[in-house]
Amino acid sequence: MDGFLYQASIYLAAAVIAVPFAARLGLGSVLGYLAAGIIIGPVLGLVGSETQDLQHFAEFGVVMMLFLIGLELEPRALWDMRHRLLGLGGLQVSVSALALMAIAVAYNQPWGVGLAIGLALSLSSTAIVLQTLSEKGLMQTSGGRNIFSVLLTQDIAVIPILAFLPLLVVTLPAQYIAADGSIHIGKADAHHGDGHHSLSLVEGLPAWGVTLVTIAAIGAVIIAGVFFTRPLFRYIHASRLREMYTALALLIVVGISFLMTLVGLSPALGAFLAGVVLANSEFRHELETDLEPFKGLLLGLFFITVGAGINFTLLFGNMPAIISMALLVIIVKGLILFVLGRAFGLRGRDQWLFALGLAQAGEFGFVLVSFSVQQNVIPIDVAETLLLVIALSMLITPLLFILYDVLSRRMEESTVDHPDDEIDEAGPVIIAGIGRFGQIVNRLVQASGFNTVVLDHDMETIAVMRRFGFKGFLGDPTRPDILRAAGIAEARVLVVALDDPEAAIKLVTYARRNYPDLHIVARARDRTHVYRLYQAGADDIVRELFDSSLRAGRYVLENMGLSDYEASEAEKIFYHHDRHSVRQLAELWQPGVPASKNQAYIDKARELQKELETAFLTRESEEKKIAASAGSS
Repeated sequence: MDGFLYQASIYLAAAVIAVPFAARLGLGSVLGYLAAGIIIGPVLGLVGSETQDLQHFAEFGVVMMLFLIGLELEPRALWDMRHRLLGLGGLQVSVSALALMAIAVAYNQPWGVGLAIGLALSLSSTAIVLQTLSEKGLMQTSGGRNIFSVLLTQDIAVIPILAFLPLLVVTLPAQYIAADGSIHIGKADAHHGDGHHSLSLVEGLPAWGVTLVTIAAIGAVIIAGVFFTRPLFRYIHASRLREMYTALALLIVVGISFLMTLVGLSPALGAFLAGVVLANSEFRHELETDLEPFKGLLLGLFFITVGAGINFTLLFGNMPAIISMALLVIIVKGLILFVLGRAFGLRGRDQWLFALGLAQAGEFGFVLVSFSVQQNVIPIDVAETLLLVIALSMLITPLLFILYDVLSRRMEESTVDHPDDEIDEAGPVIIAGIGRFGQIVNRLVQASGFNTVVLDHDMETIAVMRRFGFKGFLGDPTRPDILRAAGIAEARVLVVALDDPEAAIKLVTYARRNYPDLHIVARARDRTHVYRLYQAGADDIVRELFDSSLRAGRYVLENMGLSDYEASEAEKIFYHHDRHSVRQLAELWQPGVPASKNQAYIDKARELQKELETAFLTRESEEKKIAASAGSS
């Protein structure tokens, strides 16, 4: 027990110290976890042989992550992604595996061993990449969405790869086969492990038997998810014990992982499949809430164990060759990804994000290499080198994202240059930017009978508009010549609906300075952007989420017992007071000075908050007087 508490303290202390430090340096949490593992393992020797045992436990972080990903993907969504999954993802896995196989064969490996190596190295790190994309806010970019599609394909591909690998055992050369016909792979402990897979339903079965058992296990997961989870959740719900939901969520993940282990499959893939099956369940959000804390902690532990498990003795003994192999894997995969990304329409930043983000090997490589050793497909001395190459490539991944950040800052937006349109129309309303915000404004104004001139610098957006029958012109709305061609001198209203806050400030400043009679309606991202637009000269400023948040708040009040009228009045009071407050605070806001350090701003904000509370108390008092008067009459 003392040993367990000591080890737990070491791992937690390493995470608490290293991860915030790495985040402050802009390196991301993943590199912090990996560095923490290296420090407490190979460098200081604070953790030892139990790292491999702990890694099996920490792998549940990957399992839970894929289960939660599956919960976000309904089967219909998977079907809609089929072209990306089969096309882009399928090509990435197959082309990368064949290219890496060719390199392994060139290094005198048998073709079967080379194919197993290529398959293991073709898969990228779902855990590191998704975590990093989420931290950097890149998931919703075109590159991020394509990365997710490829990772999903790789995760699904593990199932047929695991079923296929045992067929390669016949390709081992004669030097690995002993006189008695048994397989010799370099060490006495050829099973390479601690019995992690000793309990297996497929041990000793022929390849077709393994395939049948695999299909049966997958079918069992699907049937249980469809028919048994709802009654089970209702049974738990009847107990009225909150902790039982958490226990059931953990039972689902752990139980499915155990079943997958019995049939020799990856627990993470079984969990992902179960998540997809439960994506339409009314208990989906409950499962997400219960498992999210466990996922984050266990993923961090997984990354620490990867760092702590790096065999620096083997690395230092053959450092040039091993580092060269890790870099070779990254370069080969990166080149293939770069070409595939371009073939599938990615350009600029998105193309670089796609290529650099997936260039590493991943955690499923550990699974495939270990499984290949157990199935006598890969010799153990080769496997040990492979595991080190995979770990090093994962360690390099955060640096690849830093390289992407450097490249993206120097790169123009990933759009193809198109000549600006010749603007042959003018109207009383000019709309600069036709994203989600600008589209609604444009439709409302046009439906009311007024002509608009729409400007946007994105060719794809303009093309989509035209397909739906709305006319727009390609051009940078911040350029004076484009604005003059659009008739800004005669226009009455300019709507600034640009996504880029800096471009919006630039446009408002120019328009106010040169056209003082023009009425400017501007979209703002947040309060700071409101203040900047106010100082630049915008007349009406609309925060992106303000009106929708007000409406949501009104719905809350209605469901808390207020009448529709009372909730509407509360909404109006808050709306008018907030508009008044923003104008008051804008006068005190100072560029470059945080609001928390602007004492005049803080004092005014407190004063305005008291005014709001007084306004609501006054309204409540008046309503009571009206109710009393009505009752007495």
